Amino acid sequence: MPYQPLNTDPRRYESLTRMRLEDPDAVARAAANRRRHPGPTYGRQNFVIAADHPARGSLGVGDQPQAMADRLDLLDRLQIALADPRVDGVLGSPDILDDLLLLGALDGKLVFGSMNRAGLPGLVNEIDDRFTGHTAAVLDALGADGGKMLTRICFEDPNTTSVLENTAHAVDDLHAHGLIAMVEPFISRVHTDPHGPRVSNDLSADAVIRSVAIAQGLGASSARTWMKLPVVPDMQRVMASTTLPTVLLGGDPSGSPDEVFETWREALALPGVQGLTVGRTLLYPQDNDVAAAVAAAASLLNGHGENQTPATDGSEIAR
Repeated sequence: MPYQPLNTDPRRYESLTRMRLEDPDAVARAAANRRRHPGPTYGRQNFVIAADHPARGSLGVGDQPQAMADRLDLLDRLQIALADPRVDGVLGSPDILDDLLLLGALDGKLVFGSMNRAGLPGLVNEIDDRFTGHTAAVLDALGADGGKMLTRICFEDPNTTSVLENTAHAVDDLHAHGLIAMVEPFISRVHTDPHGPRVSNDLSADAVIRSVAIAQGLGASSARTWMKLPVVPDMQRVMASTTLPTVLLGGDPSGSPDEVFETWREALALPGVQGLTVGRTLLYPQDNDVAAAVAAAASLLNGHGENQTPATDGSEIAR
């Protein structure tokens, strides 16, 4: 059954288009006036909603290839998720973050920008994943907390060398601006089928460990580097491969919600896991109840009590 839009009013975000047309500087003003999140602390796992998939042309959820194509519906779902005080923030491409800033939905939230979006699924040189999104300088100007880069390591593709080099440069740029570098590494393979090239990621524990070993050494300093890793079998061994703060990604939902949440629960109990960075699984749950899916995920994280709200006493980090 296709996901049903949560609201069918086609004019509900008309004000965004008007602001973008008549007052493009409104985005910068909204960023400057935004209250910051108090910042990550050990013992309180962070909960970040991921919404950078459309900028890579990845619109599908499960067996529905156009689920994320409706931008108005995606904004509805993001606002529901971000309204839960246990959600710490969002990871998004520039267009998504700009919309959320204009809507005032990022007050008190962590903000991570998505930096490389050129590795389009099915593209003949998909592994050549160039940086076409946020830059470290722009993220700093927006008052963001960091930037994320997908780093697919394909030993059969010569473009992997430039992928690693460009990721290292991005890590250095983020570090120079005092921002978190969230690196999402995979060991990848390129296959050819009747529809063209297809990239798949090796989700064995050995492959994830190898990707971590490579990715955590990128850049001149790892002082502000985080890992963003999939939940795979033998996660205890995976987490033993790094001392870097690590957030878990959700991926495209498969299996029952109970099964998915149980794998998250087990992984979140491991030392070094700083939280979840999850998108489609929570924004497009099988029962279409975004608030309930977000609440269920929040209940798995340390330091996310039902009545916990972001600091409002002026103790936020200002930068």
